[in-house]
Amino acid sequence: MFRKILVPVDFTDKNEAAIQAALEVLGGHEEAEIHLLHVIETIEHVEYEEMKDFYRDLENRSIAKLTRLEERCRTAEPVRVYHDLQFGKRAEAIVRYAEDRNMDLIVLSSHKVDRDHPALGWGTISYRIAIVARCPILLVK
Repeated sequence: MFRKILVPVDFTDKNEAAIQAALEVLGGHEEAEIHLLHVIETIEHVEYEEMKDFYRDLENRSIAKLTRLEERCRTAEPVRVYHDLQFGKRAEAIVRYAEDRNMDLIVLSSHKVDRDHPALGWGTISYRIAIVARCPILLVK
């Protein structure tokens, strides 16, 4: 059974389905944990210090949104909910977070793949995570 589930969020409407799926998988088990993770993508070849105010503003807004999501999860089911925010490349940060914290499952929101052009979906973050993550992945469309 899955007890520790990571749900990466980008604050789009698609996240609601992934959060709901994670809550359903846990089935209200009191020892279960959901970890909400938001990764702020850093700008390549630009030093953090050059963009410090920009990143600080993003961080403050993101933490407020994560806190609201966390509260909603807690009221929906009796599970432990945590949130975290990181800076870096999204796919890499998500996989590293899951490995470092021994997540049992990653639940990701994903777009629907165009059946006429399926290769267009290969570059997505959800695809990259699904390929390299060591734990099971649940893609929610």
